[in-house]
Amino acid sequence: MRRAFDLGITHFDLANNYGPPPGSAEEAFGRLLAGDLRPYRDELVISTKAGYVMWAGPYGDWGSRKYLVASLDQSLRRMGLDYVDIFYHHRPDPATPLEETMGALDHAVRSGKALYAGISNYPADETRAAAAILQRLGTPCVIHQPKYSMLNRWIEGGLLRALEEEGIGCIPFSPLAQGLLTDRYLGGIPPDSRAGKPYGFLRADQVTATMLRVVERLGAHATARGQTLAQMALAWVLRHPQVTSALIGASRASQVEDAVGTLRCLSFTTEELARLDEILVGAEIGERS
Repeated sequence: MRRAFDLGITHFDLANNYGPPPGSAEEAFGRLLAGDLRPYRDELVISTKAGYVMWAGPYGDWGSRKYLVASLDQSLRRMGLDYVDIFYHHRPDPATPLEETMGALDHAVRSGKALYAGISNYPADETRAAAAILQRLGTPCVIHQPKYSMLNRWIEGGLLRALEEEGIGCIPFSPLAQGLLTDRYLGGIPPDSRAGKPYGFLRADQVTATMLRVVERLGAHATARGQTLAQMALAWVLRHPQVTSALIGASRASQVEDAVGTLRCLSFTTEELARLDEILVGAEIGERS
């Protein structure tokens, strides 16, 4: 966190269930904020989310007003904050009326506990519906956080267009496909990697020989561009005008430094993009969330 801030990164993204165990990421962030970055609070954009299971019972998951309001209060206590800059609903809830969920985001902003409202993992049609409700309430949806990378391109099927038309920014998560779009797995699955752990979105069975051949070809193209594979993967996500920023989940300062190096080369030629599409045919993995 300190290295990221020194390099000019001021957006730190949390969620109530980030861990393990749930809540521990917010607690760790709160300790670092209190011990170091507190004087710079007004320069930071701190976001958190609620929408996945956080505690047992009917009001500890999904998108009810009771869950979202209670969860935000708990998140603020864990981080030692009076407000967050962005409060997201983390995923669509098929059992709760969208009006109730968006009403809870509106309440969070009007109560002063969040400055802006956002959504995450919503498909294009529900994004439009959520944006319309929030617009009527007077609390516009300013940002959408979808999963997006070279290996998971679902947002190209209509969500990017919806965001552009609705005037909503896009901050993709997992742009490095949980580390697959780095050199992390080229020699096998390290025991301390995401695929080597019993939790997380990247499973060991997804790190196939076919996938690694694709990653090797992408790496060769990145080298020809004068970049690391991670830098090229980030630049590829950032090429869209709708994309405001991209979230990385670094575990060491050197990874942050490498990511920031992406800014030295963000453009692609039409021929490059076509070549990358050829490499990526059949390589897509993962679901929307």
